[in-house]
Amino acid sequence: MRCTLGVDIGTSSSKGVLVDDDGVIVATVTRAHEVSRPRSGWVEMDARVWWDEFVWITRDLIAAAPDAEIAGVGVSGMGPCILLADEHDEPVRPAILYGVDTRSTAQIARLTAELGTDAITRVGGSTLTSQAGGPKIAWIADEEPEAMARARRLFMPASWLARKLTGAYVLDHQSASQVSPLYDIEGEHWHEPWWAEYAGAIEQPALGWAGDRAGEVTADAASATGLAVGTPVIIGTIDAWTEAVSVGAHEAGDLMLMYGTTMFLVVTGEETLRTPSMWTTAGAFAGTRNLAGGLSTSGALTAWLKDLTGADYPELLEDAEKSGPGARGLLVLPYFAGERTPIQDPDARGVIAGLTLDHTRGDLYRAALEATALGVRHNVETMRAAGADIRRIVAVGGGTQGRLWLQIVSDVTGLVQEVPQTTIGASYGAAFLAATAIAEAGEAPAITSWNPITETIQPDAALRDFHDVLFDRYVRLYEGSKDVVHELAAEQREPAQQREPAEQREPADQRKAAA
Repeated sequence: MRCTLGVDIGTSSSKGVLVDDDGVIVATVTRAHEVSRPRSGWVEMDARVWWDEFVWITRDLIAAAPDAEIAGVGVSGMGPCILLADEHDEPVRPAILYGVDTRSTAQIARLTAELGTDAITRVGGSTLTSQAGGPKIAWIADEEPEAMARARRLFMPASWLARKLTGAYVLDHQSASQVSPLYDIEGEHWHEPWWAEYAGAIEQPALGWAGDRAGEVTADAASATGLAVGTPVIIGTIDAWTEAVSVGAHEAGDLMLMYGTTMFLVVTGEETLRTPSMWTTAGAFAGTRNLAGGLSTSGALTAWLKDLTGADYPELLEDAEKSGPGARGLLVLPYFAGERTPIQDPDARGVIAGLTLDHTRGDLYRAALEATALGVRHNVETMRAAGADIRRIVAVGGGTQGRLWLQIVSDVTGLVQEVPQTTIGASYGAAFLAATAIAEAGEAPAITSWNPITETIQPDAALRDFHDVLFDRYVRLYEGSKDVVHELAAEQREPAQQREPAEQREPADQRKAAA
């Protein structure tokens, strides 16, 4: 039985699948992990875990399907992440994650001042935000100069796996376009002057497109993983774009809506659209462009409430169903980890408005689901205002398993959502790209055959006016509370001792003696 293998390195877990030539999943493996949050606004990860988990997953999949002949390997990963390594491919520090890591605020301001917003937007497509890779590199140079001095190569999770498997030093165009402002989006190449200025001695990765071949499995990689020497490995890309591929939402006019730890939206077109509120990127494939956005929390918010209440998800969903639209007068801003698009505010924080002693955990959970839906609506309206032609919406990710969440998003946004047969996500898309890469001419599989649409979620037209009012309140609640919230966020960044009232602080020698 011939199969392709797909592995995706996500924020909270790594997932792997074996898929046969007809798109049927033969085996799956998931390994949970945690990111590190050493300080407020910092989110990072030891990149050596990515390879370790790839090895474990691959060996587990081979053991689960010993008759499978693995004919190709697909890789994918969260991003844009910034992993700098030395000349021996040893990481010089933990990888800095995508827009949920907000440490580079000062570098964003400095690069914007030095280069100018117009020039940055003209070259890279987007203004600099916490999602941009360039300011994260600049942060390492400013704050950890010894690490920067040793840095010679730039990786993201997918390209790190490709390097370990094949020895190729390559990055896909889509990922590269998020290392703003170091990539020229119209020229589809690294922007030499700014690379020299901000990336220093780091060697530029060669560029390719998602699904192109990176190389073949080496003897060392085969020994570690159990894969056969010479197995083709593709150039992967960032998980959200691979998820779009997995459900066939990568054609012009398609919007992919990814329900995961965070919520991600990608609309595909042929024109480069520029707006300061969203991210303009190269597409996964040549000739396409994307306008993308993301909420910093979605599944992370519901998981927080699950842990806080001690209830399981079925209980919370049942309670939320009983609560009903509007959560009995609760309104939540889902900015518990800052927010990415469209407000681009790393100092935003979560707000629960309207809370009374009569409210229940079901009301809170319902309001959290509605908050993510309101965030999706905010992004979609911003995309359309920027000129995006959204004709089709496809849902993907773990959150699609719960019908209530899907229905709430459709009701709040007024959007019809298509749900495919398989929503396992990026690992499945990576396996599909691998199958396409190894196919003979004219025999490449079609994702519509692999993964057909099986369900359509229609919005409840009777709730339209209600949700229009709710959305207006959502936007006004942020504007009305952000000054106070920003003050609180500033205090959260201070060391704990500085946050204590002066009269409560003990001299350091007294605390040491007491200890």
